[in-house]
Amino acid sequence: MPFAQFDTDAFLRDHWQKKPLLIRNPWGSWSNPLEPDELAGLACEDDVESRLILQKRTGWKLEHGPFAESRFAKLGKKPWTLLVQAVDHYAPNVAALIDPFRFIPNWRIDDVMVSYASDGGGVGPHFDQYDVFLVQGLGKRRWQIGPQCDATTPLLPHDDLRLLANFEATDEWILEPGDILYVPPGFAHNGVAVGNDCMTYSIGFRAPSRSELIAQDCDHVLESLAEDDRYGDPGLPLQDHPGEISEPALARLHAMITATLADRHAFAQWFGEYTTTPKYPENNVDQNPMTTSALRALLAGNIEIIRNPASRFSFIRRDDGTLTLFADGHSFICDKDTATLAETLCAHGPIRIDASLTQSDAAMTLLASLFTQGSLAIEEPE
Repeated sequence: MPFAQFDTDAFLRDHWQKKPLLIRNPWGSWSNPLEPDELAGLACEDDVESRLILQKRTGWKLEHGPFAESRFAKLGKKPWTLLVQAVDHYAPNVAALIDPFRFIPNWRIDDVMVSYASDGGGVGPHFDQYDVFLVQGLGKRRWQIGPQCDATTPLLPHDDLRLLANFEATDEWILEPGDILYVPPGFAHNGVAVGNDCMTYSIGFRAPSRSELIAQDCDHVLESLAEDDRYGDPGLPLQDHPGEISEPALARLHAMITATLADRHAFAQWFGEYTTTPKYPENNVDQNPMTTSALRALLAGNIEIIRNPASRFSFIRRDDGTLTLFADGHSFICDKDTATLAETLCAHGPIRIDASLTQSDAAMTLLASLFTQGSLAIEEPE
């Protein structure tokens, strides 16, 4: 479902990470990609992350899935909302919603959360730490936008939900099927279903925190450090006072840390693998080993190759003209014909393999590895 009209350059210049934007139905033709019963079915699955938020006289209540089918018949007339995470991993039509937004780099894309709400249902006024496009799929929802928030913004006391203690709307719209609301990080927002059968698709984008990057990178670095890599001070001069930690000692100690973490090439390698590691590893199951000879035979039959919807692909260009392809936490050095192939694998749209690549052992080895680890698959005929 591509956009029929949308000024990407103007959006990136004026709104991305700056201010919210209401986008009235920009699609060529909008069709809701998932039925409510299908969403409820996913919420009953053991390996799918789902939540149910209920609004009661006593306040907000959160329940975690998986849910029994009978649970939905017992919800009653009080407003409620069902939230299912990473629906794009299970529903190809939902995964296709991401494609028009790929003017944002792959590594920033998180997943598509889908919500279904009864009349008056919502998750309460809140703010997020990431960018989100809220696509109205079915029914209507009233969205209110408030001011920017931060870590000092007062929240309601609640064990499970981070709801704003005070919310004053500065803008308000009713979204209908196909309409989109973009909300940058930190902006307060509140969505309430207007009528029943309200479905919203939340296309979220990751923004790692400084603390997350430092913690995860340090954990990775620690794995490679030897126990005997220790502080040393040969030629130690006599100090005036034994209690002083001298400036030369501090410089050596500080350098032990900074020199290790300052390796930009090592950081790039780690980050590529880290950011493409599947959020839900159970959705990336290794396949039976694919041999290059079997792959050549398949490609000769003009099969269509597809990406696993749960897979993450990115690449980093290297100074020597090669590039490193990252797929689901694994890395592959690519040059010549495999570099172009890697770019194709990371692009959106169908994967078309040039017939000449079947003569390339490097290209066939790369593709076979991606098939074996479950990142690629063959399109099954309907």
